[in-house]
Amino acid sequence: MRRLITAVGGAAVVGGCVAGLLYLGPDTESPTAAAAPAAGAPAAGTPAAGAAVTGALDTARKRTTAYPRDPVGWASLAGAEIEQARTTLDSAPLEAADRALRRSLALDGSRNYAAAVGRGQLANARHQFTRGREHGLRATRMAPDRPDGYAVLADAEIQLGHYPAARAAVQRLLDLAPGSAAYARAAYDLETNGRPADAGIALKRAVDSASTPGERAFAQTRSGDLAWSRGQLDRAAAYYRDALDTEPEYPFAVAGTARVLAARGQPDKALDTYERLTERTPLPQFLLEAVELRASMPRAGDAGPGAAEAALSAQVRLSRADGGPVDPHLALFAADHGDPADAVALMRREWARTRSVITADALAWALHRDGRSGEALKYARRAASTGWDNALFRYHRGAIEAALGLPGARRQLREALETNPHFSPYHAVRARELTRE
Repeated sequence: MRRLITAVGGAAVVGGCVAGLLYLGPDTESPTAAAAPAAGAPAAGTPAAGAAVTGALDTARKRTTAYPRDPVGWASLAGAEIEQARTTLDSAPLEAADRALRRSLALDGSRNYAAAVGRGQLANARHQFTRGREHGLRATRMAPDRPDGYAVLADAEIQLGHYPAARAAVQRLLDLAPGSAAYARAAYDLETNGRPADAGIALKRAVDSASTPGERAFAQTRSGDLAWSRGQLDRAAAYYRDALDTEPEYPFAVAGTARVLAARGQPDKALDTYERLTERTPLPQFLLEAVELRASMPRAGDAGPGAAEAALSAQVRLSRADGGPVDPHLALFAADHGDPADAVALMRREWARTRSVITADALAWALHRDGRSGEALKYARRAASTGWDNALFRYHRGAIEAALGLPGARRQLREALETNPHFSPYHAVRARELTRE
């Protein structure tokens, strides 16, 4: 089924939040093809993934040593460094990738397709999506029948909120290289456009066509996330177990397992799982989930701020100071557990760069928590514009409408709980309270 987006039901993109480009798997065509890591995240790769990626990196380095004037070799080295960053969730290799791409372009700056793709991947990895889009367009114009450029373009367009353009790029990627990475991108497009059943079909194909343990674990974890977003705890748990069997300690599967434990009434075990995860992988998403689980446990909250809250507070301060891209999880933390004015400032800055529904939702919530529910409502409506049946988005919109005294508030809140009654151990309680007010 090459034209997946059309074939599974007409015109064609995760309960909870999605962090940057972490939903993406490796690309399809060459060693230069890789997805984006979270900017600034620390190293936390798994041994199996580390061996494969390190082997590819060593091979690429040996190639540049043997053939120092081969521009494709330097672009391949850049791709291997970006893959290292993606796999380990460590942004440090991106600097080495940048140097390798500069060398490749110095050797061939005219029709260097591999470098154009690499520059797009690097820009996306740094959350510079406008630049990523420019490089993706250049690559696809240079070689319209090669898939890597469309992967870069799709990643950038989706983050910029250009959903029809993203869908077109994903469709072209499916036409050219219908493998795991293409199906995973199609699944995200389908889910974001309110088609979770079709997204599940795409993810099954992503699992079945995976060529590496990393690709397979990613697709299995995303299948778990999709089941979780529908409130299907047993299915989600099974997918997360499969992912951990494929790649032990895969961080997103570990986080999913913690979510399921909390929903099943084992918050202490869930919190312990989060604490071990965030010690080695303190991504804002994982830290925020840990903070909100802890806040829902009265005895844990009585002990005062924990390590996860301190880490997020520090990351908020750094994000305010550096002026760079903003992880929406940081703004959601500041809105609910810190200074909502900080959340508004961060998300206004991010909105100037990216106009995705995720950005719109986080900005809406920040404004609401800062006492500006009237302004928040237009962004909450923007977050709903693609039809994504996201329980957290519905809760945010329902709470905003309740603050404004609008008649549809209870419906939004009920639908959030019907979609996934466990969407947040912290906010689901408030959603139930608001439906009774």
